[in-house]
Amino acid sequence: MTSTNPLALLRARLGDRLARLVDFRVGELTRGRLDSHEERITEQEHCTVDHRRRLDELEAGLERVRGDLLWTTGEVQRLVPHVAAQEAQLEDLRERIALTPPGDDKQAAEARTLIEEIQRQHAQIRVRLAGIARYEDRLRALEEERAGQPAHD
Repeated sequence: MTSTNPLALLRARLGDRLARLVDFRVGELTRGRLDSHEERITEQEHCTVDHRRRLDELEAGLERVRGDLLWTTGEVQRLVPHVAAQEAQLEDLRERIALTPPGDDKQAAEARTLIEEIQRQHAQIRVRLAGIARYEDRLRALEEERAGQPAHD
């Protein structure tokens, strides 16, 4: 609703005129100064997009490493009882050798067979543990590589 009060109309016109004058003066003062800022803002937007892409890639890689770590943990937990059983068998053999007086050839052959079986099983365990150690070393290298990447700008 338009006011019919002449004083209110004059005040509105003066306010409009003053606003245009201020807008014009601000525009004149800032012309040319903002051009370089626009280029910098565009450059920063490109950097931000690149950082987001790199972050997404790192998060995906981290998820893969977490999955591998869970698998490795499961394998280690699966192997622990086998290693414990082998250690128990080895201890039993040590006790038999220590407590048994020298026996005949049959007992010696049985002891040799048992020792060979334990040695074979220990070799299998060493191979498995070496595989786990290589895998953990690879995970450590990946973590160090991840930690060595430059920080986000």
